[in-house]
Amino acid sequence: MIDRKWIGHDLGTSVLPIERTRLKFFAKAIGETDPVYTDEAAARGAGYPDLPAPPTFLFAAGLDSGSLDRMLADLGVPIERILHGEQGFRYYRPVCVGDTITVKEKIADIYDKKNGAMEFIVKTAQAHNQHGESVAELRMVIVVRN
Repeated sequence: MIDRKWIGHDLGTSVLPIERTRLKFFAKAIGETDPVYTDEAAARGAGYPDLPAPPTFLFAAGLDSGSLDRMLADLGVPIERILHGEQGFRYYRPVCVGDTITVKEKIADIYDKKNGAMEFIVKTAQAHNQHGESVAELRMVIVVRN
């Protein structure tokens, strides 16, 4: 069983520069067909200052920083026992090319079901832009099969 002492544990802060090439690559990789995510003129025509990040792009911040790997190591959870259970986003303002996003993550909850056969790690994050404005809240649930 994962020790509940980790609830509230700060997973650190990561910085994610929002770059045009990476956004276009991500949009293509997820099959995004809306030109607002790949064409600067379409983005500006839609009222954005530049290409906006697709809705799930901020998930990359935690992956880039290695916080997920460190968290699993700290909790003693082998990666082969995990499943991605859920992902959620709440946006407050657009994230666009040229922004620098700072993401602060923590373990919000740990609980189990089926008498411990499955444990759940809830990781949350707050994302702010270079102006200190809140841009999003992120939530991820990882399922640990015991």
